[in-house]
Amino acid sequence: MATAAMTDANRPMTKEERKVIFASSLGTVFEWYDFYLYGSLAAIIARQFFSGLDPTSAYIFALLAFAAGFLVRPFGAIFFGRLGDMIGRKYTFLVTIVMMGAATFVVGLLPNYATIGIAAPVILIALRMLQGLALGGEYGGAATYVAEHAPHGKRGAYTSWIQTTATLGLFLSLLVILGVRNYLGEKDFADWGWRIPFLLSIILLGVSVWIRLSLNESPAFQKMKSEGKTSKRPLAESFGEWKNLKIVILALLGLTAGQAVVWYTGQFYALFFMTTIAKVDTTTANLLIAASLLIGTPFFIVFGALSDKIGRKPIIMAGCLIAALTYFAVFPMLLKYSNPALLQAQQSVPVSVTADPAQCSFQGSPIAREIHFTTSCDLAKRALAQSFIPYTNVAAPAGTVAKVKIGDKEITSLNATLNEKRDGFSPDSAKSIAEFRKTVLDTAKAANLTVAADPKAMNKGMVLLILVYLVILVTMVYGPIAAMLVEMFPTRIRYTSMSLPYHIGNGWFGGLLPTTAFAMVAATGDIFYGLWYPVIVAAGTFIIGMLFIRETKDVDIYARD
Repeated sequence: MATAAMTDANRPMTKEERKVIFASSLGTVFEWYDFYLYGSLAAIIARQFFSGLDPTSAYIFALLAFAAGFLVRPFGAIFFGRLGDMIGRKYTFLVTIVMMGAATFVVGLLPNYATIGIAAPVILIALRMLQGLALGGEYGGAATYVAEHAPHGKRGAYTSWIQTTATLGLFLSLLVILGVRNYLGEKDFADWGWRIPFLLSIILLGVSVWIRLSLNESPAFQKMKSEGKTSKRPLAESFGEWKNLKIVILALLGLTAGQAVVWYTGQFYALFFMTTIAKVDTTTANLLIAASLLIGTPFFIVFGALSDKIGRKPIIMAGCLIAALTYFAVFPMLLKYSNPALLQAQQSVPVSVTADPAQCSFQGSPIAREIHFTTSCDLAKRALAQSFIPYTNVAAPAGTVAKVKIGDKEITSLNATLNEKRDGFSPDSAKSIAEFRKTVLDTAKAANLTVAADPKAMNKGMVLLILVYLVILVTMVYGPIAAMLVEMFPTRIRYTSMSLPYHIGNGWFGGLLPTTAFAMVAATGDIFYGLWYPVIVAAGTFIIGMLFIRETKDVDIYARD
């Protein structure tokens, strides 16, 4: 047990340990650089690769393409986790970063829908899935590698540095996007300039590979390998033996699911909310998010180090509970201080859709195209949902033609018919739908229900304070999570076992949050309805975690072969 990682926890960080943290963190910087690039450019990507759909469906499909990378992460975790436990941490997560970087770079070269048709979104989704597979092995390798180099008593502090890279990735993506956009102008950026940030990722890839090639294998794995204790069947041991599978399930439901939704809500859904629902311009919203992360990021280290003293569990559980209890208060405040004119209009001008419930479809359906909505109810709701105008539903007798009521003005919808090929509306219906939508939007606009946020009226101080609060919750749940997951599993199957619950939690529960919340808002007309998703998941994690998760900060990971 005479390794550098097991010496006195009070000694300063060595040069080699700093190098390990830096090299491991670069991969996650890369991950979040790509993450925020795609998220920030989702509207442009929707127009470039899903232009065959109506705007709402295209945006949902763009978010689904985004989510596709998250959906396959657990499979990457299984595949690369197995390799990491069999052949070593270093070379496995060297392979993952090359795959991830190459896929990100190729997105910048991919022809759009107008050039190659349906092949464009298909290839885009395939690239997102390739990125997801690589990322499935990246984080587990980085967290395991750093934790196994850290002194006992400092694993929370050391691994928390990896968690700060989400902020660095965001800053890097924002700087590149804003720089390219301002240099080229909005039109050229939307046409082709959006590709440049993806192409520049090749620089990050080169630096990451160069540094990782100079690293040594983790001391815990070297010790285990020298003793002949490496696992020959890490998948079977991790998921085929109940004593380990039980811990994997508890790690997912009692830790990572809640951590993921709190994290994605605070950093990503908050951005979506500001730009789509509160109608804050993209540049202002991104700058405010960036400022909140700049202020909040040191708390990753604060809570990581604090978890070495008081434990990981109480900090993570507190973050989940506070989030679940406060989201429904915080986001209305975010709207109030971002766009007071819009909030005032929503409070003073009620909007409702009176319709036969049997005529109403799920507006958030990711597979629905505009021509699938032909009933008067669907057309009425679609017109409102596309502009994120909140409304209430009023049931009407069967067969009633839907009506949209905005304040004291009532607009009657229509039932549309398709053309002979059934690939679009008939000419008469298309004309009537356009007139109906124009009437609805003109009426809503006159009532200030679509008013963009006025930077002069915005209380930027309060908006920033709210965003910082959301980031603090993120740091509470995310700062200590890597150390805790590493400590929950034995060395021989650690990479495999910790990667799967992390990526199911963050890939499925977290990665699907923007799409799910967007669809819930579109389906109900309630701009806050999407918050039920993170609230329920975070509350569930708090309950399961408090009941079944044990504290791990004092675990000797070298004794867990």
